[in-house]
Amino acid sequence: MNNSVYILEDRAILYVNGEDAQSFLQNLISNNINKVNDNSSCFASLLTPQGKFLYEFIVIKHKSGYFIDCEKSQSEEIFKQLNLYKIRSKVEILNLSNEFVVASFGYKKYLSIEGSKDILGFTFKYREDPILLDPRNKDLGARLIINLEKLYLSLKKLELKNENIKNYYNECHKLGIVPKNLDKLKNKLFGIECNFEELNGIDFKKGCYVGQENTARIKLKNKLSKRLLPIKIIDGKLSEDEKIFCNDIEIGKVLINEEYPFALVKFSDENFDKDFLFKGKNGSFKIFIPEWLKI
Repeated sequence: MNNSVYILEDRAILYVNGEDAQSFLQNLISNNINKVNDNSSCFASLLTPQGKFLYEFIVIKHKSGYFIDCEKSQSEEIFKQLNLYKIRSKVEILNLSNEFVVASFGYKKYLSIEGSKDILGFTFKYREDPILLDPRNKDLGARLIINLEKLYLSLKKLELKNENIKNYYNECHKLGIVPKNLDKLKNKLFGIECNFEELNGIDFKKGCYVGQENTARIKLKNKLSKRLLPIKIIDGKLSEDEKIFCNDIEIGKVLINEEYPFALVKFSDENFDKDFLFKGKNGSFKIFIPEWLKI
């Protein structure tokens, strides 16, 4: 059994609490906050009014409010954005990143822990701290949200051994899910083009939220022609915003060029061939379609 654990030091924890916390988040995020309770967490995003990607995060019930597990590099912006929408809502928004930490470990190890269930987003308490099966994809494993002071004792009790975080990033990228550098996607593509439907990040049955109109229109009118897809570099390197050509036809653009690269690709274009070896300005690469993405 794999007992590896990754301390995700690049993640931050915000806390949204108060009388209006539930309705406040419901009016903003792409998923249904009513799904979130002590036994269920969700993946969601915050979009522009036009439906463009801004931020993504995991929402976990905690006491009378909600933890927002987000990328640390975006946490200050998310904090400011939530406060901007706050207006007269009775909510308190705190940045608890100096107190809480996120640890990730494998799916099989998660299933071996008493109280776990094989349900995406399923959440239960371990020594009063939430453990959840990643709501996006079970191959991302589970997450433990815990006070920093308690972290190492819990890891010891769970017989988990700290491993290099780069292994986690590599696994995410191989799976086709963006592990970091989310700021490079901001305002550059629609949320639905980030595969949020397949990653359980959009609820099409809930009421209005920021960006809902365009998101619903793209879905209902079957206008989804581009997708965020992972890149495997064969040699050389990529440049950010570099255009991608196949048979001299532009079929995409590199959005994340470093370490764990991704591109926005016209996957339905007749010129797109997933087996094609693409040539960039300074290297060659392939674009792969994750198994969970049925296109």
